[in-house]
Amino acid sequence: MDLDLLKTLVDKGLRREPPTREEALAVLASSDDDLLDVVAAAGKVRRHWFGRRVKLNYLVNLKSGLCPEDCSYCSQRLGSRAEILKYTWLKPDQASEAAAAGVAGGARRVCLVASGRGPTDRDVDRVSDTIKAIKERNEGVEVCACLGLLSAGQAERLRAAGADAYNHNLNTSEATYGDITTTHTYADRVETVRAAHAAGLSACSGLIAGMGESDADLVDVVFALRQLDPDSVPVNFLIPMEGTPLEQEWHLTPQRCLRILAMTRFVCPDAEVRIAGGREVHLRSLQPLALHLANSLFLGDYLTSEGQAGRADLEMIADAGFEVEGAGEVTLPEHRTGDIAAPAPRTDLVAVRRRGAGTDLAPNA
Repeated sequence: MDLDLLKTLVDKGLRREPPTREEALAVLASSDDDLLDVVAAAGKVRRHWFGRRVKLNYLVNLKSGLCPEDCSYCSQRLGSRAEILKYTWLKPDQASEAAAAGVAGGARRVCLVASGRGPTDRDVDRVSDTIKAIKERNEGVEVCACLGLLSAGQAERLRAAGADAYNHNLNTSEATYGDITTTHTYADRVETVRAAHAAGLSACSGLIAGMGESDADLVDVVFALRQLDPDSVPVNFLIPMEGTPLEQEWHLTPQRCLRILAMTRFVCPDAEVRIAGGREVHLRSLQPLALHLANSLFLGDYLTSEGQAGRADLEMIADAGFEVEGAGEVTLPEHRTGDIAAPAPRTDLVAVRRRGAGTDLAPNA
């Protein structure tokens, strides 16, 4: 890859200026021989805005499975044959206990997630009680809710209950969204992100890579995210769970994942870029390199699959020369707080979650 182009991308990133579509596509099309140059360039942008800090986040699945939506990537979808944990709403004290495990492991933010199209008003009441229980037990912790499509007034109610952020991912490009999900639209998702933002919640919205999309699709969704201006951009890598329509989509390599993260950093230079689901499955031994691109990750397990042990995450961060962001630190830059043959699929790395929330076993935190 042309070193002059990389210098241009770095200069733009330091000025919060977006690359052109052609420049973003060039990052995704770069060769493996150029990979370390790409990582080094994007790493300069990451360090400019976030230093060597890594923010830890922890997922609590409040309600697992039995979702009426048909999102092809999801093991909780309508018609899923994945043998995941299925349970109804955790009580506030159960959710608070689950969250405490992540906070004890170093997490600064707890993400409360529930399957379903969107919450009823009663569901918002449940989650509001849960938010209060978590904040009473864990001083200074941030709480992000992820409950699906929001109805009028629900974002405001969550904010009043103490929620700091709301997550709703765009997942893929508008052009291909209908190929992934038919029970709601891309526009529905955009509207929910805007509603959360308007209510004073920190907007969190990202993507899922590895669903068969093109380079153009990836660039489209990341540029759409930049336009929405979320504070946090989680980059998920598809976990092809057995029993879902995308169970055969094993196209990602560690190098491809790094290029996707680098492109996201160049397009969203001052946003919290988070390595989310699937990092262990697809980045594997190159996870430490991803820390030079992203400044945030999920600790421990995910919604329905198991992740790397929390202690291993902490050791990886330290070994790579980074440091866990402390409770007293502000994540975002000041201006935001004020404004060859393909490798065989590693199916052995996909493990259904059997511990933590909804079970009697200790979590992986």
